Amino acid sequence: MRSMYVLDESGNPVSEDDFMIWSNWHKDSDNTVARDAVYDVIISTIFLGLDYSHGHGMPQLYETMIFGGENDGIQVRYATRENALKGHAEAVKIITGSVV
Repeated sequence: MRSMYVLDESGNPVSEDDFMIWSNWHKDSDNTVARDAVYDVIISTIFLGLDYSHGHGMPQLYETMIFGGENDGIQVRYATRENALKGHAEAVKIITGSVV
């Protein structure tokens, strides 16, 4: 099973070994980091709460995904919130450049 994470009071990821605590945190929390709509395209960046690194390198805890348009389904994962926000901004630029 992948390592589980929640965000602390300051928004920093912390490891959580108790499935019920992890599950309740995700049920009751908003995992949205950023969301933009450009025409009919949605760019969404979220805190995943699970490590998608598959044991290679830093935990990949954030994901930006594009829904709609010619870039539909593109997703990129990140280890840090800072990188996720940068990636989100880059995805918005890609969409605005490809739509206009």
